[in-house]
Amino acid sequence: MFILDDHERAISDTARSFADELLAPNALEWDEQKHFPVDVVRKAGSLGMGGIYVGEDVGGSGLRRLDAVRIFEQLSTGCPAIAAYISIHNMVAWMIDSYGNEEQRHHWLPRLTSMEWLGSYALTEPGVGSDAAALSTKAVRDGDDYLLTGVKQFISGAGSTDVHVVMARTGDAGARGISAFIVPADTPGVSFGANEKKMGWNAQPTRQVILDNARVPAANRLGLEGNGFRIAMNGLNGGRLNIAACSLGGGQAALDKTVAYMGERKAFGARLLDNTALQFELADMRTSLEAARTLLWRAAAALDADADDKVELCAMAKRFATDAGFDVANKALQLHGGYGYLAEYGVEKLVRDLRVHQILEGTNEIMRVVVARSVVGAA
Repeated sequence: MFILDDHERAISDTARSFADELLAPNALEWDEQKHFPVDVVRKAGSLGMGGIYVGEDVGGSGLRRLDAVRIFEQLSTGCPAIAAYISIHNMVAWMIDSYGNEEQRHHWLPRLTSMEWLGSYALTEPGVGSDAAALSTKAVRDGDDYLLTGVKQFISGAGSTDVHVVMARTGDAGARGISAFIVPADTPGVSFGANEKKMGWNAQPTRQVILDNARVPAANRLGLEGNGFRIAMNGLNGGRLNIAACSLGGGQAALDKTVAYMGERKAFGARLLDNTALQFELADMRTSLEAARTLLWRAAAALDADADDKVELCAMAKRFATDAGFDVANKALQLHGGYGYLAEYGVEKLVRDLRVHQILEGTNEIMRVVVARSVVGAA
């Protein structure tokens, strides 16, 4: 697991080259202009990053979750916001690949895996964040269709993407009353709120998805009625790994910037890099990232193997790696001194982008709840 063979290294190097050539040089400008670079995102599809762990028969790459976390770590060294969007797109594609029937898979996935179509995941609602089973968006059966009505909040890519996987209530209150639907963005009755003004992640749009009697064919339902919550939660296991990987990549980029800066900057007649106290800070930052990477790869291997403890391991990795990535980026800003606060050095952007990783895909407090349940349940 910890020593990459030639094939694994080639996968990782491809992602890093994409980040170095297309993401990193433009990341600050995209952030400042709040520009979502759809053209660049689509280029990731030509490299097989639109369906990393989707079946090859529908254009996917058929790789493992372990490969995926390595890819997302490398992409995030260039821009965590764009890497995180690509992660969300992959979650959408995986849901359709895993829970769709053959007709659905062959209709939706070739254009999703190529990233001709871009995907969004619509679970969260206003006032319903961590308690996702309490969602109120309704899907009412009407002949061969469903009519969807409700509002989804904090939807990444919304307004710029083509396909949404939407969780809506088809039955009674609670998790068992929720179903999943594939909803094209151009469906009559679907509209979008304003692009949210955010602390970070400015390179990807975040909007409400508003459904007003949006008519969706019953053929677009994923799985059976009432299976939507299970589909959503299973999707989030992988989503948590990917966002953890994005935190690792952002933290690593911050550390690399800091080492380069401290090698050039002098104070009191010596390079900052030669100061023993500051070297200890760098050592702790490196150790935190390596510990998080080890746990992340362990959790990814467990998800690949469908291990009994995969859920709690994914939660552990998400909590630990997102905390570590943000902490390293924040320390990197401090070690840059006043220059770290300037946009042109790129460190403050990493701090802003990584902060939200501790909130989305399940807050880190909820990750502790998930892990605690496994501990208490085994007692």
